[in-house]
Amino acid sequence: MSVTVRQVRSKDDFKTFIYLPEKIHQNHGNWVFPLYLDEEAFFNPDKNPAFHHNKTILFLAYKNDTVVGRIMGVIPAGFNQTNQVNNARFSYFECYEDKEVFDALLNEVEKWAIGHGCDQLVGPLGFSDKEPQGFVTMGFDEKTMIVTNCNFAYMVNFLEQHNFDAFVRLCQYDVPLSEQIIRRYTPLAERVRNNLKVRLHEFTRSSQVKPFVQRVFKLINTTYNKIYGFSETTEKEAEEFARRFIPLLNPRLIKLITDEDDNVVAFVIGMPDLSGGIRRARGRLLPFGWYHIWKSSRKSKRLVLLLGAVKNELQNKGLDAMLAVSLIRSALDLGFKEMDSHLIMKDNIKMRREIERLEGYRQYKEYAIYRKDLPGAME
Repeated sequence: MSVTVRQVRSKDDFKTFIYLPEKIHQNHGNWVFPLYLDEEAFFNPDKNPAFHHNKTILFLAYKNDTVVGRIMGVIPAGFNQTNQVNNARFSYFECYEDKEVFDALLNEVEKWAIGHGCDQLVGPLGFSDKEPQGFVTMGFDEKTMIVTNCNFAYMVNFLEQHNFDAFVRLCQYDVPLSEQIIRRYTPLAERVRNNLKVRLHEFTRSSQVKPFVQRVFKLINTTYNKIYGFSETTEKEAEEFARRFIPLLNPRLIKLITDEDDNVVAFVIGMPDLSGGIRRARGRLLPFGWYHIWKSSRKSKRLVLLLGAVKNELQNKGLDAMLAVSLIRSALDLGFKEMDSHLIMKDNIKMRREIERLEGYRQYKEYAIYRKDLPGAME
């Protein structure tokens, strides 16, 4: 049975691309369904502005007219221009344990990238670091948080047989939450509050958060530029990101610090682990999926750190201590028992040391982003 790879073109292809992973992972206990309304918007060029300034392609693989795999190719224009490189990326790569299918999909993206003059292929990585990135390389039997990849070990084995090398590694930790953490950081937080002309913002309603969205992403654009894969977020992309995630967030788990000119100089965003509710809803909000997700948001005891940043000039001044004390206090008041760090670059020694100073921490997963030089790229 030969493998045929076809470009996604029709509405039916588009739907197949989005829903294929739930078939591949149907017996994968740790896999978390995506939110399908979100997926349908994300992969729709009319709704996702990232498609407007990045070349993209979607492929499906078939065996005997049965869909058996998918992959997305991206040429990140802004990242390439900023970093003076000519890279392509692969992402949203899924297939059954069939090396012939894996090879056919990856080869198709390689040919596409070479045809556009790219000299290196990187992945898994999409439009930016705010999407799932890297293949899991350690902790295959551990739980999966939203906005992270969940792959079988064979995907890593197949990729390494294509002479891809891991060059970015990311760690994920969990940490028990306790009053001890608050006591540890409170003295520093109080000194910062007294010595710097800053204001801590806490929220009770989502409507209070929305006026800060553009200022938050302005800060992200100036502080995340050393993170591999980062591309500046446009105003439209910021609005789209807010549309996707603000409805899922508890405003009490969002903390901001502004300076005397009302600029956002530091922030942290946490959210409940919704994976249990999303599994029960099978990624569908209707007819009753929304209830499972809502219930999960109220009952979850696990806090996930989604995003955070401190203005470059104010790093190491203690603003992170102010944010930590406020966030963990709110999390404990809401009944959270543990915290997930989300993904941290392995060479971000400072942040990893902060976590590893906390009692009871555990690194439970590691991810890798791979790269491969492409031969014979055409102009």
